[in-house]
Amino acid sequence: MDPLHLCIAMGPLGVYLLLIGWLNLSQSPFVTTGTRDVLALAIAISGFVIAGPMELFMPETAAVFFRAWIWPPLICLYLLCATFAAMLTRPRLVIYNVTAEQLHPVLEGVAAKLDDNRCWVGQTLMLPNRGVHLNIESFPAMRNIQLTSVGGQQDLGGWRLVEQELRLRLKGMKVGINPRGFSFLFFGLLIAILIGYSVATKPLEVAEALNDFLRL
Repeated sequence: MDPLHLCIAMGPLGVYLLLIGWLNLSQSPFVTTGTRDVLALAIAISGFVIAGPMELFMPETAAVFFRAWIWPPLICLYLLCATFAAMLTRPRLVIYNVTAEQLHPVLEGVAAKLDDNRCWVGQTLMLPNRGVHLNIESFPAMRNIQLTSVGGQQDLGGWRLVEQELRLRLKGMKVGINPRGFSFLFFGLLIAILIGYSVATKPLEVAEALNDFLRL
């Protein structure tokens, strides 16, 4: 793989790994939605899509006419497809850098505030008055939690309330860092060094490849 395609393919992934490493080394939990989590992953692999199938199946007639301007609509199309796919997923919340033992009392406090008729069945929580039925899925090795919807009858407004209350209650919570975050930082930095070295040692090859890539 030439340096330009290496940069395009691995660059977004390296940034994603650095971000995940930073989140895991933070001393505070981080809450995000399943939609945002899927979109972040889609952006992380976007470089492979651009340098792979997107360039391979490039409509050459349009590329000859539009030249470099062919790329913005193609990238926008990919992002729109990724957004559409993310929005089709079931409601889900992802909490980084927290254990099930740390989250459970916080989630119970959120449930008590939002619904007096809350009901726990094992790791499943029902908020009937809010239209929320979720299951706690724990990943101890990565020290993160996913709150995934159970069943088809879900109220998105209720899920937004759960997300807002979790953010408020976890904002001031201090937890220890997740040592696995160093692994993400290491591989993210390794990718950055590899890209920087490849570009610095072969600048002419990168310039020629960029001209071909942009159809200049």
